[in-house]
Amino acid sequence: MAQTIETHGGADLRPAGLRGVASDFSSDQRAFKTASWGKAMMWIFLLSDTFVFGCFLIAYMTARMSTPVPWPNPSEVFALHIGGQDVPLILIAIMTFVLISSSGTMAMAVNFGYRRDRRTTAILMLLTAVLGACFVGMQAFEWTKLITEGVRPWENPWGAAQFGSTFFMITGFHGTHVTIGVIFLIIVARKVWRGDFDEERRGFFTSRKGRYEAVEIMGLYWHFVDLVWVFIFAFFYLW
Repeated sequence: MAQTIETHGGADLRPAGLRGVASDFSSDQRAFKTASWGKAMMWIFLLSDTFVFGCFLIAYMTARMSTPVPWPNPSEVFALHIGGQDVPLILIAIMTFVLISSSGTMAMAVNFGYRRDRRTTAILMLLTAVLGACFVGMQAFEWTKLITEGVRPWENPWGAAQFGSTFFMITGFHGTHVTIGVIFLIIVARKVWRGDFDEERRGFFTSRKGRYEAVEIMGLYWHFVDLVWVFIFAFFYLW
């Protein structure tokens, strides 16, 4: 029979020694007592995604510093011809402003979710989704412009061939995250608007009655996507 640990209230069913440690960490009641499984799994996902984006940025910096061919000047590559002159990084600046603004509307949505203001929460989430969709649309325009000008994953007309591959890999991976976020924002906003979290209606992403935890989890994901863009903007477009 497995050895047990005695406590003030009698015998504890936990096994002694290393088995007891394993039992503690395998029990959601003990290991995640103050956090739901939804939050815990989202944090684990974001941590793993941080490593992926980190590897992409490190690979980009390694390729950029090791190539003997001059790296294209971002101010020239990402310039738009407006009013008869080239305006450097204007589109990237607008994209950054839109995405950072969406982080603010998402934070307000989480705040009103805590207050159980169903209508305002849903509207702010939909506004966040609209801003995210605008960002993806501008990114699609940026891709189209560069492809039209001859940029490919294996070459580009301005210098180092690695520019195209790193650009499409990093911005494409981030744009995919934003697109997925927009889809789930719309799904969760619809559930908030219908009152699923107030009535505890059965279905995906529905938490316990009266709790808007799914809104908070979406906020964690969206703020992560915005934070990653800050690093991409700094290392890829400003360097």
